[in-house]
Amino acid sequence: MFLRIGAVVFASTSMLLSAFASQGGEPDACRLRLETAFEGGEASPVFSLDLIAQGEALYDRHCTACHSLDRNRVGPKHRGVYGRSAGTVSDFRYSKALRALDIVWNEDTLDAWLKNPPAFAPGTSMGFRLNDPEKRRAIIAYLKSQSDGCDES
Repeated sequence: MFLRIGAVVFASTSMLLSAFASQGGEPDACRLRLETAFEGGEASPVFSLDLIAQGEALYDRHCTACHSLDRNRVGPKHRGVYGRSAGTVSDFRYSKALRALDIVWNEDTLDAWLKNPPAFAPGTSMGFRLNDPEKRRAIIAYLKSQSDGCDES
């Protein structure tokens, strides 16, 4: 049964990528990542559609008071944050703590950041903490899904 579900998810993903290509996008790199994630009929936890959907709902609930995917607000925009060096959105004014942080946002760094920003980067202006590791994991999966180059704006 799991293989059948994986095939349906892969087929749906392929249709979405084909639609993206018909609008002038270049899905080849995206398709390769998704095909790799679903090899053998098993979805990678990073690309779990359920986890990403949970992350989107949690992002909307916990993050959108200060952040947006595509525009700077109180905090910097988040589309493309996964894989980006900290403090590098050119049109956002970061705290000294974030500008001095020499890291790239990935699962580990985002997890530590969301768990306790002031401990991760003393002097940061972000005080929000997300204690639940499963909620952090879901938000990170969502941010990664919005940062893979398939849908950057």
